[in-house]
Amino acid sequence: MGKTYFTLAEANEILPIVKRDLEKLQEIKRQFRIKYEELHQLKSYHRQQGVVVQGDPYFTLECEMDFMQVEGNAVLQSFELKGVELKDVDTGLVDFPALMNGEEVLLCWRQGEERVEHYHGLYDGFAGRKKLKGEQP
Repeated sequence: MGKTYFTLAEANEILPIVKRDLEKLQEIKRQFRIKYEELHQLKSYHRQQGVVVQGDPYFTLECEMDFMQVEGNAVLQSFELKGVELKDVDTGLVDFPALMNGEEVLLCWRQGEERVEHYHGLYDGFAGRKKLKGEQP
């Protein structure tokens, strides 16, 4: 399958789905951190107290974390299948490959922005972002 290129209109059209998926991924990451800390504290408590436990007291937490990883990977894959590049989960930075004047660029959106209105070159990154003029590409 070839590379997907978005027009500005297409990027903005898919943006509500991208926003939803990003928020879902951020929530999974937040919940994973909570479970990880809970597991770490439980193990630390058992070690410090010299508690001998029957069975596996960590099993449920570890299973929940495994499921979160599977769920998170599925959301990441949905970005990839759409042809959208997730650059940073925490800041909500997303790029949409596009062609502008025959040159490959990345339409750039960051969480909190109403719509896609910026672009940058393939190697410029967020720091090289420029405001789009008109309805290009």
